Amino acid sequence: MKVYISADIEGVTGVTSWKETILGEEEHKKAAWQMTREVVSACEAALACGAEQIYVKDAHDSARNINGDELPDQVTLIRGWTCTPESMMAGIDESFDAVIFIGYHSGAGFDGNPLAHTMNGGNNFVKINERTAAEFDMNAYVAAHYGVPVVFISGDEQLCSHAKELVPEIETCGVKWGWGEATFNMNPDAACREIRAGAEKGLKKLQACRIQMPEQFELEINYKEFANDLRASYYPKAVRLDGHTVKYTAADIQEMMTARMFML
Repeated sequence: MKVYISADIEGVTGVTSWKETILGEEEHKKAAWQMTREVVSACEAALACGAEQIYVKDAHDSARNINGDELPDQVTLIRGWTCTPESMMAGIDESFDAVIFIGYHSGAGFDGNPLAHTMNGGNNFVKINERTAAEFDMNAYVAAHYGVPVVFISGDEQLCSHAKELVPEIETCGVKWGWGEATFNMNPDAACREIRAGAEKGLKKLQACRIQMPEQFELEINYKEFANDLRASYYPKAVRLDGHTVKYTAADIQEMMTARMFML
């Protein structure tokens, strides 16, 4: 078995402030340590289910958050950014048997996490085929493009519920929930135990977690700033709906993710 893990930080238990998410800030050290621990728990689940190879994409901001010294020998850690359409899923291909998401968060327009956003803080919401989307949606579709099932996700509770709308059989672990600017967090050790248990369950039902791909991908972005809306409207085939909203229709997820590189 070969498993791909994409890890973010805003959905890690305890992480509440933007300062905790920025490399170089003193508060980031503890957040990155717990991010690493949660990733290790997912790796342990994969190994327990027979994984011989595990790829871990550090998919947050600098992409230099996870401590590779803590990861099992079977792990290939992807640090930094490839600057390719797959983005947070860089390195994924048809050779993988399953995808796991760790530390993911609610998207822009949701209220389940004070750090909710979609790719950056410059938009009010992002929709895919008229459904308000999180980074999870984009990355799950990227996995599905290569025929790889998405079997487990950890993060805030609202995102976990959102993920089940797209992948009903996915196993989830809500390690926190948000209220205003506060987060209510699971004990860090308990979160690691729950992540390992949930990931093992997910890895035992690969076929049930496959995603049906839509015929096309309609990407709609509502920008906070007028200038960003105007700039994005010049991307080929983009349609400007109003002073804050641009729509782009793609034939497949690869085309949509390429457009996202320049529009979002």
